[in-house]
Amino acid sequence: MDSQHSDIIIIGAGMAGLSCAQRLKQAGLSVRVLDKGRGPGGRMAARRAEIAGETVGFDHGAQFFTARDPDFRAAVAAWQASGAAAQWPAAGDEAWVGTPGMNGPIKHMANELDVHWSTRALTIERHGEGWHVGAGEESFSAKTALIAVPAEQASELLSAAAPDLAAIAAAVVSQPCWAVMAGFAQPLDLEQDSLSEPDAKISWAARNSAKPGRSGGEGWVLHASPARSRAIIDMPKEEAAQVLLADFFAQTGIDAQTPIHIAAHRWLYAQPAAVKGAEAAHFDAEARIGIAGDYLHSPRVEGAWLSGSALAAKVLSAP
Repeated sequence: MDSQHSDIIIIGAGMAGLSCAQRLKQAGLSVRVLDKGRGPGGRMAARRAEIAGETVGFDHGAQFFTARDPDFRAAVAAWQASGAAAQWPAAGDEAWVGTPGMNGPIKHMANELDVHWSTRALTIERHGEGWHVGAGEESFSAKTALIAVPAEQASELLSAAAPDLAAIAAAVVSQPCWAVMAGFAQPLDLEQDSLSEPDAKISWAARNSAKPGRSGGEGWVLHASPARSRAIIDMPKEEAAQVLLADFFAQTGIDAQTPIHIAAHRWLYAQPAAVKGAEAAHFDAEARIGIAGDYLHSPRVEGAWLSGSALAAKVLSAP
């Protein structure tokens, strides 16, 4: 089985991986990105559903993002200009969302890069002066390998190849989150389009259909708090969806409606605890391997982007 070779392999096509890939490609390097997902999204995923004969999208991962760093603000401005992002005042004056779904910026970035979807990196091994990545029936090789997946996955993948980097990732603990996507025939009796109660059973709820660029009828996304998510972590999806919908109606005090569509998704690594005092990214210049992710900067979309950019800078400055 012949390996597909490039200057750099990046495992993970989320915000960190694509931010890193974009900067490295701009520097003239050949970059190949591998991702196990079927398409753009990661924790900025948007899921489609057929409701009443219409295709409706639900942002069941990250709900919005803010932009404070000057470089990230410039990136967001470019996304806005391309139609991939818009402001969403309902979540705050500085809140942004991807358009027409939260994965809009990911799609925009991925379209300009060599991304292999549905490609799960199973092994990474040192071969001579480079790296070999096994991905089932495919294999890839490069002088430099960069890992931009959730901390728990990075730790497992790097345990043999780069134990020092694996240990950094292994120190991170991520909180789980059950997400519910529900569509209704009639608008719910809530004036606000978003609800944030971090310590309640439902820590976040949003009228997804009210976000910029969305279409379809009344659609809501509910996020259970970490404590509530852990309490029902192994519950079947169908049951978890009904339990959390009941929590939502009880918490808001509004009249319950039977949804015309309901689904749930369990995010096991939804909210990582950032490694305190850590660098925004780590790169072993001698071995040519590194890691990036929001867990190294801050558990936000902006944190992921900045970590990926920081890793690219380390690669470009290495001898």
